[in-house]
Amino acid sequence: MDRNVSKIKVFKFGGASLRDAASLRNASEILKMHAASPLILVVSAMGKSTNSLEKIHEALYNSDIKEALKRLEELNSYHRAIVEELFTDSSHLIYSNLNQIFDELRVEIEKTPEPYFDQSYDRIVHFGERIASCIAAAHFKESGLMAELVDARKLVITDDNFRDAYVDWDLSYERIQECCRKYFEENGRKIILTQGFIGGTEDGRPTTLGREGSDFTASVFAYCADAEEMHIWKDVQGVMNGDPKIMPDAEFLPHLSYRETVELAYYGASVIHPKTIKPLENKRIPLYVRSFLHPELPGTCINQDMKDDKSKPSYIFKFNQMLVSVLPKDFSFINEKNLSDIFSVLSRNNIRVRMMQNSAVSFSFCCDNNVVKMPMLLKDLQERFVLRYNDNVELITIRHYNESKEEEVIKDRKILLEQKSRSTRQVIVKKR
Repeated sequence: MDRNVSKIKVFKFGGASLRDAASLRNASEILKMHAASPLILVVSAMGKSTNSLEKIHEALYNSDIKEALKRLEELNSYHRAIVEELFTDSSHLIYSNLNQIFDELRVEIEKTPEPYFDQSYDRIVHFGERIASCIAAAHFKESGLMAELVDARKLVITDDNFRDAYVDWDLSYERIQECCRKYFEENGRKIILTQGFIGGTEDGRPTTLGREGSDFTASVFAYCADAEEMHIWKDVQGVMNGDPKIMPDAEFLPHLSYRETVELAYYGASVIHPKTIKPLENKRIPLYVRSFLHPELPGTCINQDMKDDKSKPSYIFKFNQMLVSVLPKDFSFINEKNLSDIFSVLSRNNIRVRMMQNSAVSFSFCCDNNVVKMPMLLKDLQERFVLRYNDNVELITIRHYNESKEEEVIKDRKILLEQKSRSTRQVIVKKR
């Protein structure tokens, strides 16, 4: 790429930062502050649109077309209200563009149902980002920004593992590089605006990268565009050492390493999507998690430096968990063969284990109490094993634990299972 296009920044705005007309105006002001640099902007679906589209898909899968169309109209009304507040001229092109996308979604809803759940999910749910990017591009252009809308389905090329597609890095790199040359070499003040969460197969079918995957999309663009830095704009100051809704005294973390961020994401911290860090770490691209409410603040910087990782303990709470203990029916040992069988069942049912522990005669694990997956998992395991389980438990993970604070966090809860390493303590608890 031309040497004048060497300082690309990648920004990502999530659903909360685009949820209404006021939020879009705020986003345009943030972009104007950075308009001197070539920008790639990745946007999520507005507000809770993805949830609405999932309910449309669920209704379709239950053959309730009437419910699906009702929810479609609600989704249309939500976005139309935003557009009407931003664009008072009813002849503006955004109205016909929005109608076209919703007409396309209606056609998809009225088609013969797709027999494969995951593929039909992607076919419906990917519309959230397309609608958001269409409205955002029109507003940013109206605000004087040089925003060019491009289709992520033609740039982030994936396999056909629908709902959790794998990126074809070579092909995506080639296409994103070509896109950057096309727009940035012509004018370095342009903004390439695209969709998060979605991609496409080489033969043109829409895919998604996993729930909350827009962060990952942004890091794919950062990697493939050889970006200088990446910024995720959220409704918090930056990364906190606990969820402020659960811990009102949670503290701000000004700096973390890639490694520590991956650890926090692995244990369930919701601030960064787990897949986001690897592409950035591979090219040493710093990540800034910043507040769209206070854009003057620097936010949290995430890079390769590990010096501050142990400065404060971090607390991760996972609710509605299930603790399952698996025992051989013949009271034999939990050996390698039994473990292999258990992990096969977990993999087959696509279960994400958050904590595990074994003794001579039992294997215990903790996972999300998913109302769809768990009954199937338990049924599978009961064919070969005896099961015992506790539902509605909590998993508390403490990184770089501090014993005095720990007891305050765990108080009034009964500890069912505990695991501790040099840096991490995990406890499964139930309210007394």
